[in-house]
Amino acid sequence: MKSQRVTLITLGVADLDRAKAFYAALGWHPEEATEGVVFYDLGGMKLGLFGLGPLAKDQGRAGTALGTGAMTLAQNFPDRAGVDAAFAQAEAAGATVLKRPEAVFWGGYSGYYADPDGHVWELAHNPFWPMDADGTLTTAAPDV
Repeated sequence: MKSQRVTLITLGVADLDRAKAFYAALGWHPEEATEGVVFYDLGGMKLGLFGLGPLAKDQGRAGTALGTGAMTLAQNFPDRAGVDAAFAQAEAAGATVLKRPEAVFWGGYSGYYADPDGHVWELAHNPFWPMDADGTLTTAAPDV
C-alpha cells in the first residue's frame, strides 16, 4: 500500500448544522452521516465534519481548544472563470473573503476564503496541472 496518501480529512466545527448548511449551499451532498459527524465523498477520499468538542475528546485532548486556519484546503479549476464562479458561490453561502481571486506569482490564479469555522479554502486555476473532466488532477508525482 502506498504510504504517501490521505484518505480522510476531518474538520472540527463549532456547529454541525451550520457547517452542513454552508457546504450544502456550495452544492455538496453528504455521503453518510452518523450522530455528530457527516462525511462527503471526494472521489477516492472523504471529508468529515465533526464537532470540535467531540473531536478533541476523540483525539485524547478533551478540554483542548482546537485551532483552525493553519492549513489550506484547495480546489483547482480548469480556468479562471471556474474559480470566479465557485468563489462567488462560497461568498453567497456566507464564506469570509480572505483574498479575492487574482493572478499570482507562480503563474496561476487563486483566491482564499474561510468557512464559518475558519477553515481556509483556496480556489485556484493552475495552468501547469491538467485536470480530467470530473476535476481530478492528472499529474503524477515522480517516484523519489
